[in-house]
Amino acid sequence: MGKGIATACAGAGFDVLVVDRSAAIAVYAVEKISKELDRDIAKWRHTTSEKKAILGRLRAVDGPGALEPADLVIEALSDDLALKVQTFAELDRVCSPDTILATNSSTLSVTEIAAHTKRPDRVIGLHFLNPGPRVPLVEIARGLETSDLTVTAAREFVHQLGKTGVELFESPGYVTTRVIVPFLNEAMYVLMEGVATADAVDTALKLGYGLPVGPLALADRLGLDELLRWMQHLFQELGDLKYRPCPLLRQKIRAGHVGVKSGRGFFEYDENGQVKTAEAA
Repeated sequence: MGKGIATACAGAGFDVLVVDRSAAIAVYAVEKISKELDRDIAKWRHTTSEKKAILGRLRAVDGPGALEPADLVIEALSDDLALKVQTFAELDRVCSPDTILATNSSTLSVTEIAAHTKRPDRVIGLHFLNPGPRVPLVEIARGLETSDLTVTAAREFVHQLGKTGVELFESPGYVTTRVIVPFLNEAMYVLMEGVATADAVDTALKLGYGLPVGPLALADRLGLDELLRWMQHLFQELGDLKYRPCPLLRQKIRAGHVGVKSGRGFFEYDENGQVKTAEAA
């Protein structure tokens, strides 16, 4: 998600600083963006000149300290509350007091994250969906103490990206994650119970409801390990059995088959993330 968000921002004309666990990983992330843009050029989504302009606005930097001059910082870590809290406390320390701090979390509490900073009024949720450069939606989640000025600035930023911002008050899973998780979970149960193969499940739902991607392929794109974290958090927060993870999901993760990023999930993938073959349950 971090690469996608960086690409979307640079593509809209913003200068972007890319930070990761190390400077080397940040440089590698920019290299990956370059390769992804090459694939987009091959599919006529971008031109060579657009790629050059996007890369010209991206700069890998070493550590959060380099973000001091930023107007907006968007965190795109896994949905691990302890990790996010630690990161926001550090960002709060190194960034300008005027900097808006945004989390891309789809399930965790903006209020709880903001409480570990000295600027809870300038902390907000900006939930981009994958793939970040192409999905035209951003959920704008207001925490308990998020100010109107911060919401207005976030709304304008999303507009400048050419995306539609849906404003909401924080609730576990917001809108998109809360609704999509039971759908993906039920598709896994259908597969586990032997009703149909993975390919048949996705084909039926794509053609039957006009979906661009089937639920099992979508789960693979999201990352099965990340999806499990979402389900566990929603189950814990809401207590509804529809969020209880399908046993097949846990089995896949234990086998190391966590989706596109591992080359194998409910489907097998080549190095470009394209489906090779369907997996059996």
